[in-house]
Amino acid sequence: MKIVVLGAVGNVGSRVVNEALSRGHDVTAVVRDRAQFDTLPANVQRYAADVGDRNAIANLSAGQDVVINATRPASRQEGCVDVTTEGLMDGLAESGVRLLVVGGAATLTVPGTGGKTVLEDENFLPVAARHVGNASARQFDVCLAEKRVDWVYLSPPAQLAPGVRTGVYRTGSDELLLDENGRSAISMEDLAVALLDEAESPKHHRERFTVAY
Repeated sequence: MKIVVLGAVGNVGSRVVNEALSRGHDVTAVVRDRAQFDTLPANVQRYAADVGDRNAIANLSAGQDVVINATRPASRQEGCVDVTTEGLMDGLAESGVRLLVVGGAATLTVPGTGGKTVLEDENFLPVAARHVGNASARQFDVCLAEKRVDWVYLSPPAQLAPGVRTGVYRTGSDELLLDENGRSAISMEDLAVALLDEAESPKHHRERFTVAY
């Protein structure tokens, strides 16, 4: 497959690039700044582009199979995420290329709370971090309104951190996945596995799914 990874040097994006390469895919790695090119693996195509630039996205996606958006807004720029996502959708609208978005957990409902979301539950999202949660909620709203692009929105669990690749995970839809100890977590490496599994064998279209151990 030909795969474009946006945010290719980020915590998740870099792991997505490595997972895709390990499976033999042709990877185009997109970063914000050309100065980041040296941190990319040698066997990728490199581009610097603004994810919200619809013309740049249209050009990058031409002839590709999948675009994976693993970008995160810079600190204090969370308010731009919906506009950026709209630009991304506009850039892909005529291409027919599938889009996988690494989103947030904010709008997942928490089991046993009567429908309370992660955004509303201080046990999973501290008040100080709610601006980030609000940004991911707006991003998800943009996706839900999009009818032109074959998009998928992956909500991570409450805890997403560097770890090990096990290749094992559970999937869900709109509810936060908890283990027997009430923990909601996955490694970034296994999140990348889930993304590439979905890219290779699509199971979701214009909907959200979530993963966790």
